[in-house]
Amino acid sequence: MSDEVEPGLVRVRLDLSYDGKDFSGWARQPLGRRTVQGEIEDALRTVTRSDVSYDLTVAGRTDAGVHARGQVAHVDLPEEVWAEHREKLLRRLAGRLPHDVRIWRVAEAPSGFNARFSAIWRRYAYRVTDNAGGVDPLLRGHVLWHDWELDVDAMNAASAALLGEHDFAAYCKKREGATTIRTLQELSWVRGGDGIITATVRADAFCHNMVRSLVGALLYVGDGHRGVEWPGTVLAAAVRDSSVHVVKPHGLTLEEVGYPADELLAARSKEARNLRTLPGSSGGGPGGCC
Repeated sequence: MSDEVEPGLVRVRLDLSYDGKDFSGWARQPLGRRTVQGEIEDALRTVTRSDVSYDLTVAGRTDAGVHARGQVAHVDLPEEVWAEHREKLLRRLAGRLPHDVRIWRVAEAPSGFNARFSAIWRRYAYRVTDNAGGVDPLLRGHVLWHDWELDVDAMNAASAALLGEHDFAAYCKKREGATTIRTLQELSWVRGGDGIITATVRADAFCHNMVRSLVGALLYVGDGHRGVEWPGTVLAAAVRDSSVHVVKPHGLTLEEVGYPADELLAARSKEARNLRTLPGSSGGGPGGCC
């Protein structure tokens, strides 16, 4: 599959954020369910006065209720549409989009850019508090309350065994034809002065429910219900474990997507499409997201 843009079209990169509370996830869905993709595509069609919709490709499809601060997407627009609207497109979209989704930057993408396949990592944050009084009402839509005191040192110790390239089948909702092999580059926990504990989770890609499942397992370690070695033992089994709790989506935010230098974009996109296997295993097609 090539990332060459078809003649007569211009690939445009969009940098955006959204509050996921009232969305049924990123991807457009039937039956009128409200999604981020649907809102942006509708707004694009309206402000460009087009008879057709322009499909978006996104760096990471987020589930219902998950937020994004640093999401990236691309859209291929006809050259004449881009020429007419490029200078005022950002402001016009701001006037048309609902207040829970914002586009911050609209720019012609460099050659070889693909919002999904050119990415080399995605960084998520999951926020939780064990404050005995609960969550600050002003933050309740973005922070999970855990009704047990958490040991951050134990959670960091347990996280270390999960780093690297593994089959994360135990922490993913399996999708037909999709591999669950991922490279987890960072998984760390920090307690802030406000008592909010933030997990930073960075990987080359994520499979469905992976971040929320990892967080759920590590919270069990933090509150003493499981030992430090337990998440690593679950990982090694490489099968979905019913004892791993998938935490609620509202604590999760896609913070940033990383891309290589412009001259490496096309090569990265081609590499990301390759089927991935571990020694002695069989692979599948490209996986989904969180």
